[in-house]
Amino acid sequence: MQAKRPLDMRQALVVDGITKYFHLPKLPIWKRLAGIREQLPAPGKLPAVKNGAKQPLVAVDHVSFAVARGEIFGVLGPNGSGKSTLIRLISTLLTADKGSAKIFGFDIADDEMSVKRLISRVSVDAAFFKKLSPMENLLYGARLYGVTGPEATVKAYEIMGRLGLKRATYSEPMEEMSRGMQQKVAIARAFLTSPILLLLDEPTTGLDPRSKRDVRAFIEELRDSHDATILITTHDMEEADQICDRVAVIHNGKLVATGTPDELKRSIVDNGTLPTLEDVFIRLTGEQLIDVEGAESAPTS
Repeated sequence: MQAKRPLDMRQALVVDGITKYFHLPKLPIWKRLAGIREQLPAPGKLPAVKNGAKQPLVAVDHVSFAVARGEIFGVLGPNGSGKSTLIRLISTLLTADKGSAKIFGFDIADDEMSVKRLISRVSVDAAFFKKLSPMENLLYGARLYGVTGPEATVKAYEIMGRLGLKRATYSEPMEEMSRGMQQKVAIARAFLTSPILLLLDEPTTGLDPRSKRDVRAFIEELRDSHDATILITTHDMEEADQICDRVAVIHNGKLVATGTPDELKRSIVDNGTLPTLEDVFIRLTGEQLIDVEGAESAPTS
């Protein structure tokens, strides 16, 4: 594995005690379970009820960390741990109930428009104009950021080629493409505007091993060649170990550990044997990893 470069300790992102509550809808329990099953906490973790009042569900619970400029910072956690909510808060899609975050000195609440000019976000459920082609979607997104048509076209061809998209697919409707190919287009769209803070929410989910390798290489190139800072959430422990300078582990909305992958692995050495990052994850969260098909990975400890 290639040695990670020294970090520029100027802070690109500072998250200070950020907290987000979600209030369960005032519906009968059977309607809640039928209609918003995925939004409810796990069985046995329903919020307490006091005097008939519903208590809010804490999705992100007083989380604090800082990311250095030029760093690839990973956020790891089980499903429902608050990773995606944290990304949405930082990207101004949600408003924090407590705490704050600053991106290159701009407050995400007070300087929202300045923040939006500095960032780009890739979600596992990225939205597109499905009737349009990848090229049309990319050019539309680029113009929103003030990138001219000719400049965006050159960049789009270059980036889609680097991500392994075949040129014949550039003009096909998005609705005819596989989920993995659509995810590549989402990544290309985010890279197209050359953001200085890139927020990647499980960007390689649904991609085949070759495509994952292409995306990882491009992420590192974007950091090294374009001075970008990258915050990435992932379930892929090998991916986090390979490309992340540091990682944070979140469980039940709380930050439970932060450090380099090697620091976290050395923190739980048993009988002189260095564990894997997956071992660390299971030890810290008490939960098994679940892959994109929903199959559990067996604990290695």
